[in-house]
Amino acid sequence: QVQLVESGGGLVQAGGSLRLSCAASGRTFRSYTMGWFRQAPGKEREFVASIIYSGATYYADSVKGRFTISRDNAKNTQALQMASLKPEDTDIYYCAAANTLALQINTNEYDYWGQGTQVTVAS
Repeated sequence: QVQLVESGGGLVQAGGSLRLSCAASGRTFRSYTMGWFRQAPGKEREFVASIIYSGATYYADSVKGRFTISRDNAKNTQALQMASLKPEDTDIYYCAAANTLALQINTNEYDYWGQGTQVTVAS
């Protein structure tokens, strides 16, 4: 069982930056693929970024070059550094963990989810 707790959301002006963090419980953190997703009310949850144990990453085209996902296997944490934020980045952001060693972009591949943190980008 893995429990995930996000932090770091908030309100920022367009062009600004925010850093989201996710703390995970469990002793097998390094064996999980970690991801970030986001969801607006009434819309499907969409993939943002994924990172495997070795540090290899994959990003959605909409955030590539602006967002950076990272993880610290010793501290059981992962983070999403967001820069050059746009109003369309406004969403609830979710941390997720998949019991696999491969990069994953689909919500149904993830086994555990955090409670979400709101990110609002003002124009």
